Order: sequence, then C-alpha cells, then structure tokens
Amino acid sequence: MLSPNSMSSGLKLLTQFSLLLIALLAGRVTAVEVTDSLDRQVILAQPAQRVITLAPHLVENLYSAGGGGRIVGTVSFSNYPEEAKTLPLIGSFNAFSLERILALQPDLILMWGSGNGLQALEQLQQLGLPVYVDELRTLEDMYQSIRNLGVLTGFTETAEREASRLESGFEQLRARHRDLEPLGVFYQIWHEPLQTLNGDHLINEVIKLCGGNNIFADAVSLAPKVNLESILDRGPEVIIASGMSEARPAWLKNWENYPQLTAVRNNALFAIDPDQIQRPTARLLTGTTELCAQLDSVRSSESKAN
Repeated sequence: MLSPNSMSSGLKLLTQFSLLLIALLAGRVTAVEVTDSLDRQVILAQPAQRVITLAPHLVENLYSAGGGGRIVGTVSFSNYPEEAKTLPLIGSFNAFSLERILALQPDLILMWGSGNGLQALEQLQQLGLPVYVDELRTLEDMYQSIRNLGVLTGFTETAEREASRLESGFEQLRARHRDLEPLGVFYQIWHEPLQTLNGDHLINEVIKLCGGNNIFADAVSLAPKVNLESILDRGPEVIIASGMSEARPAWLKNWENYPQLTAVRNNALFAIDPDQIQRPTARLLTGTTELCAQLDSVRSSESKAN
C-alpha cells in the first residue's frame, strides 16, 4: 500500500498532467504521440522532461536517441554509457519501488514488457503515469524504438540519424553474408543448466544475418533449457558463448571434452561480451560485427583445409 506522501505525489503528477493538457488546448505546447510494442498509443502533452527507465537497454537506447539527459531514475545494471552509472536507482528490473518512482515525479515511464511484466504496467497506469512499453524481437523493432524514444523526448532528428546509421551498418553485414553456406551455430547463454535461445529471439536474426543457422531455432520457448545429448545430436559447427561478463566464460572450455563435435575439431569455440550481443541497443552492431568475423574465420579455415 502506498503511503500518504506517495498518494500526494501521485495527485501532484495528475495535476501537472492536467495543466499540460490545458496548455496544449491553449496551443502553447505540441503533443507527441507514438505506438509502443503492445500497439498502445502513448500520447504526451509535450516531450518528456523527466523519464524513468525500467531496463538497462532502455537507458542505452534513450541516450542513443539523444534524450539520455532526461533520465531521472533507472534500475540496476544500467551501466552504459559511462554517465548512466551515476543515475539514481529505483530498484532492479523485477523489483522496483513505486514510491521511489513517484518521488522522482516522472512524466514518462519506459518499461520492458516481458522483463518488467504486465502486472507492473497495470500498477504504473493506476498511478496515472504515462507508460511506453518496449519489447524488441527484431532489428526493425530496435530501430523503431530508438525513433520512438526520440519523438517522446523531443530529439527526433538525433534519433533518426542513429537509427539510420544502425540500419545501414546491419544491412552492409547482411549483404556481405547473404549468399554464404550457413554454418550450424549453438548459442550458449549458460552452462548449468545448458541454455540457449530460439528462433523468436533477436539473436537468431543476428546469427542468420552473419550466415549462421541457429540449431535450436525450432525450440518452443524463447530461452529453452537443452540437454547435452540434443546438442551432440545436432552437431554444431560453431559454439558461441555469452556468459555474464565480457570475460571469456571458463565453462566454454568444457566442450573440449567432446572432440566428436565439429565445432571442437575446428577450434570454433567463441565468446562475445553479452552486453554487446544480448542487449537490443546500438552496441549490438559491434557484437554482430564480431560474430560475423568469427563465422568468417571458420569458413576461412574450412576453405584452407579443403
């Protein structure tokens, strides 16, 4: 239950929104409107001035869009760019404080649909706060999200430049690898239990873009747990691990115990900084470039062997 102070803050936010609406009707400010990932129309009486982000990738994308200076609160692990490390914290992505949110008097909340959960959306809406829901499953989703964040914070031109830069970069990689013979890739996000990502995840699109074939693209769940036998049976030509930090995971070396795997015989055991490959942000272009180079090195080795 919210305290009286929190309820007072909620009423203050509602009053501020009402005043903005009056100003809008008087023609003194320009409304902005976008469609979020749930196909909801998010309408603000003016570009947001005080934004709270409920996921690290939203912090990065808002900075990319030009509106990073509008962030007044965020969640843990929001570590990029460098200035994001000094932002006030309101909790974690799955355990944040509604009272802290109200105390910061935001005029926009950016939330991660599947990460924060739809229950969080209901709670935030009950407080009368405008909420933009972000759920990025494709590169096109990522470009559009950056553009939308630019509109919501009044940095449309900056956001358009960044989205266009990313589109161009990914398209160049796609064109370079379009006609290559696909390599079977096992993308490993953890080792105990063994876990990967299916064909609905953004990383699957990245793997395909680089001329790879995700061997678990047909899995039912987004991040399925798999057993060793199924991996050995599908015989990946490349294994790419992400882990928990930019350091190469120690458990990647465990695959050397299975020399029957083509990936092991070809010395095709790679690691990529998870922040550069698993976050749907501008840094994904860096991670994708690295992934493409790793697959290219395997093709080069195979070509020399033949």
